[in-house]
Amino acid sequence: MNAANEAHQAVSKTGNSRALTIMARIGFAASGLMHLLMGYLAIQIANHQGGESDQSGAFAQMAKLPGGMILLWVAVVGLAALALWLLVQAALGIGSSSKKRWVRSLVSLGKGVAYAALASTALSLALRNPSNSSESAQQTSGTILSLPGGQALLIVVGLVTAGIGGYFIYKGATKKFHEDIALPSGQAKKAVDALGMTGYIAKGIAIVTLGVLFVIAAVQVDPKDAAGLDGALKALAALPFGEAILIMIGVGLIAYGLYSFARARLARL
Repeated sequence: MNAANEAHQAVSKTGNSRALTIMARIGFAASGLMHLLMGYLAIQIANHQGGESDQSGAFAQMAKLPGGMILLWVAVVGLAALALWLLVQAALGIGSSSKKRWVRSLVSLGKGVAYAALASTALSLALRNPSNSSESAQQTSGTILSLPGGQALLIVVGLVTAGIGGYFIYKGATKKFHEDIALPSGQAKKAVDALGMTGYIAKGIAIVTLGVLFVIAAVQVDPKDAAGLDGALKALAALPFGEAILIMIGVGLIAYGLYSFARARLARL
């Protein structure tokens, strides 16, 4: 057996670890709680009650719950385990001659990086070193704009971000999320469908808005126009009927959170 096969078997064994899959399910549950809080905060902002409706704001709210710091550390471990599980799935497809498997590996890689970023955000707050998503986005966009061809690069970042949001909307509208879970039967199936569709579409709209803000920052060459997810949702609130739109997105994020709880139990791992 050569070194490549041994490495592949080791990665496969890690991915099939019962402890890791259990922790990955906890990661889905942690993501669910985070989205519930994000939805609540979005509705608060729509009602002019302030706060940050992004992931860092949600984790800050989580820390305020009874036993919140324990919940936050569980979220760190669960999200990190989920990120590791997804990265393992991505690694298992590398080198495959199947085009479909390559695509799945790239999707798993992207999700793994996203969940690792969430784990990092939660860890920063658990270590009493919170970050602000809008400031981080402005710093990132400023760095990109300072590079040769930075304006075009930031436009690409914005378009890719908007494309990811568009995929979320497509995934919700077409029920493509069925591929990720073992659907229950009867009324439970209808409930999971409704939560998945509403949640994916609402989250997609928020991410598309974030992408648009990056493009605007690039076109105007002003990093201040870039913002994190909190800034994107607040930008929606400033539109005509924006408060109503933001309330609907808040409800949608809550639906996504409830879907994530269902996914913690039903996910195909």
